Amino acid sequence: MPKTWFITGASSGLGLEMTQQLLTQGHNVVAAIRRAGALTKLAQEYRERLDIVQLDLVEPERIALAVRDAFQRHERLEVIVSNAGYGLFGAAEELTTEEIDRQIATNLAGSIHLIRAALPLLRKQGGGRIVQVSSEGGQIAYPGFSLYHATKWGIEGFVEAVAQEVAPFGIDFIIAEPGPTGTNFGANLVRAKPMDAYDETPAGAVRRAITDGSFEIKGDAARTVAAIISAAESKTPPLRLALGSTAYSSISQALSARLSALEAQRGVANSADRQDL
Repeated sequence: MPKTWFITGASSGLGLEMTQQLLTQGHNVVAAIRRAGALTKLAQEYRERLDIVQLDLVEPERIALAVRDAFQRHERLEVIVSNAGYGLFGAAEELTTEEIDRQIATNLAGSIHLIRAALPLLRKQGGGRIVQVSSEGGQIAYPGFSLYHATKWGIEGFVEAVAQEVAPFGIDFIIAEPGPTGTNFGANLVRAKPMDAYDETPAGAVRRAITDGSFEIKGDAARTVAAIISAAESKTPPLRLALGSTAYSSISQALSARLSALEAQRGVANSADRQDL
């Protein structure tokens, strides 16, 4: 049966690919975009099933209004996809206050406001599904992406807690964690002004890899989106969905190392307990 999906960041990258695949499959899409006119061609082709709204995630009041209006127009939204976001690259010391604030406002606070706006409406209709597009960077970290990781680790913690809060209402979550994928993410990367002091550091090495194209990108956008859609349409989707061999390998290695370090601290951890219990 056709469903109605609400997707932020629908004008490019994974959001655009998802919008196209869903429309091709016969679903309805409310496409939230920041730039007016970005989906003109799709709008002409899918006039009856594509509902375009202009939305910038740094405006919380606009988010709540856009979500509420979409529910009113379509009566029911089965899937909310929190996809909008961008990457900010630079060693922490290189970043400006404005760059930091906008990254957090868009990737973290914007996603939080979107989810909070959707929850009462999903409760009222008896349930629904929320897909939060995160990244392998929600569980691992590359030097030079500290603020991007802060937003992705942050939104994953938020979702994991909220998922427990709203499960009794028939609302569930998927955290999609793609590895490096062939989208326009790199082209849209905001880069801080580099400092010479970081040239010969891990952050400098990643900067050079991004600049010269040697940063390996294995993920396929169409396959990644198809896997997210398939999970969203399954009866019992996983809370976290690693996408791409790079994501699987890097997350697996990070979790194994973290668990090993934790096990080594068992004695210290237990020693911090109260002794009168």
